Amino acid sequence: MLFCHEDPKMKPAIYGALLMFAASAAAAADIPPAPVARVEAVTDTYFGETITDRYRWMENDKDPDWLPFLKQQNAHARAILDTLPKRDELLKRIQQLSGDIAAPEDVQRAGARVFYQQRPAGSNNFKLFVREGGKDRVLVDPTRLDTESGHVSLDWWRASPDGSKLVYGLSKDGSEDSVLHIMDVRTGAVLKERIADTQAANPSWLADSSGFFYNQLTGKVNTPDRYLDAQARFHKLGTNPAQDPVLMKRGLDAAIQYANIQSPYIGVAPHSDHAYLMLSDVRKEFRLYTAPLKDVLKGKANWRQVSDFADEVTDFNLHGDDLYLLSTKDHSRGRLLKTSAKAPSLASAKEVVPESSLVLQGVTRAKDGLYLRSMDGGVSKLQRLGADGKLVDIALPFDGTLIALATDASVPGALSILSGWLQPTGIWSIDNAGKVADTGITPKPALDLSAYTTERRYAVAKDGTQIPYSLIYKKGLKLDGKNPAFISAYGSYGASAYTPEFGSRKLAFLDQGGIVGYANVRGGGEFGREWHRAGQLENKPNTWRDLIAVCEDMQAKGYTSPAYQAIGGRSAGGITMGRALEERPDLFAAVVSGVGWHNPLRYVAEQNGYGEEPEWGAIADPAGFKALKSIDSYQQVVDGAKYPAVLLTTGVTDPRVAPFHPAKMAARLQAATASGKPVLLRVDFDAGHGMGSTRAQQDAETADTYAFILSQVGK
Repeated sequence: MLFCHEDPKMKPAIYGALLMFAASAAAAADIPPAPVARVEAVTDTYFGETITDRYRWMENDKDPDWLPFLKQQNAHARAILDTLPKRDELLKRIQQLSGDIAAPEDVQRAGARVFYQQRPAGSNNFKLFVREGGKDRVLVDPTRLDTESGHVSLDWWRASPDGSKLVYGLSKDGSEDSVLHIMDVRTGAVLKERIADTQAANPSWLADSSGFFYNQLTGKVNTPDRYLDAQARFHKLGTNPAQDPVLMKRGLDAAIQYANIQSPYIGVAPHSDHAYLMLSDVRKEFRLYTAPLKDVLKGKANWRQVSDFADEVTDFNLHGDDLYLLSTKDHSRGRLLKTSAKAPSLASAKEVVPESSLVLQGVTRAKDGLYLRSMDGGVSKLQRLGADGKLVDIALPFDGTLIALATDASVPGALSILSGWLQPTGIWSIDNAGKVADTGITPKPALDLSAYTTERRYAVAKDGTQIPYSLIYKKGLKLDGKNPAFISAYGSYGASAYTPEFGSRKLAFLDQGGIVGYANVRGGGEFGREWHRAGQLENKPNTWRDLIAVCEDMQAKGYTSPAYQAIGGRSAGGITMGRALEERPDLFAAVVSGVGWHNPLRYVAEQNGYGEEPEWGAIADPAGFKALKSIDSYQQVVDGAKYPAVLLTTGVTDPRVAPFHPAKMAARLQAATASGKPVLLRVDFDAGHGMGSTRAQQDAETADTYAFILSQVGK
């Protein structure tokens, strides 16, 4: 398909033609109109300021208008999306691209066995395999449990240290509401024990594989209490889970006081007689304690505190009495400290790896030393700290992302999942000499990627900060400002969300002459703790203004122009995308919000709300209210503004971002915009936040997204 080469000044004429096409297509297809949302205004007063919420009723999923509203919105969206001229072509290409490739997601070495989670080529979902003696065997295949009315997904799993047992969680329709199962690996027999409410189980096995610690939720599903007051328990194989002892919960130990948003996790290391207690919430840092394992199992632990949140410990490794701590306290990019598990003391801890230009992300132990995973502005790096105290760089085969790094303290070397923008994801081995080799576990796809290229650029924010971004496109791109460009951003929790990772589906957009890009805006972790702080709480405006700066830079360089520019954000990226949309509606032709967070002032009404307070602020605090109001894109919509075309998506079973966020935002934009451009709400009724979505569901959403963008830029 040829580009639309009209001058950008002719955008109204282009859009008028598109409207005429849409109108004729609508008449032919009898497209149902978008439902007009019921307005039932509710007012709240925060510190003397009144906020009006027109669609508060959408927070009640039992409201008689709620499901009809979603169904009518989705029917309207489907009728339009399904008639877009590129949609069928894109879907066919995307299905071929995703179906021809195997996608690994996690790996673990346990005893003589290697466990790996991978979606085989052609499969609709991820499965769990074990490799033993050079042969592979399927252990968990959730697709066998699918029905016509829904699907089942593998949420998490962990093999015991000797590889003889497996504990794993399954949930329905992307809900992540896991039910814990246990398997005997040798026979494949699933034991009779089942444990519900284990979404965040994070199991930790005893060294003899006789039982494991796990975390269990206590709050009711779909209520604001869902993730509050979780508890740590222990399950011994063959016993009744209902009788599993509770080893930590709020109020159980007078010496351990913590907030209800924090979850307790108890764990062990294979070569230590100490256990650890970790109290964590949405922050990267956590509180850490140690105690003798024998006392923990008896329920008589005298926990010794290692660190508090203010100490900014973000990872650790326990081996014997040696406790290694990764801390960003006064060292934004992190350093590695060593103390004693028996008598921990941060004040006297020894620095074993000082802060450097690399951002330290994680530490794990193998027989030949500690493996340190780090990042250099978005590109993964790997180092090994040997018993001699020497830190050795391990050369990775290409600039990419270490999605996973798995070691066994009894075995030298490591296994990793490595991916790049144009390097398909695979499982690689690292030996004790530092040699990195493809294991062959993930078949190499028959894809010719020689026609594509990547580029790393920097935009300058208003305060002078250099904002990195990556672009992927077909070679021979003309810098004439007429290229469709879809740029995504996240920028929250200190997470490095958009680092080099292969995604075959994006090739379908590139083949249409498009550019796919990712902006590493502040609020993420690409440059350490300070990069996160610079886009957190009262500094959050930097996040969406960094995205604006990236788009301005692209347009100034001729990669695209406002008539061809699209932006997107998923989950917390809805904040970034939503506020950029409102501050600079003139800058974009289309905006896509994937399960986006749009109404954070109402986090008190959703199950994943209170736990977000450390990142966004607490509504009960004046400063917290001010920060929350600034990021609330739903409340910032202005009547009569000329907004670009917007596609919002949601999943009815989403446990992380309540569906009322995109639903309210869609209703508000539909009522407010004066541009005449479409605002669509796409709903998956058997999907959640995306973690448990099937390949078919992801294919369909991607095709809708790309077709929508191309329809708005004249392609």
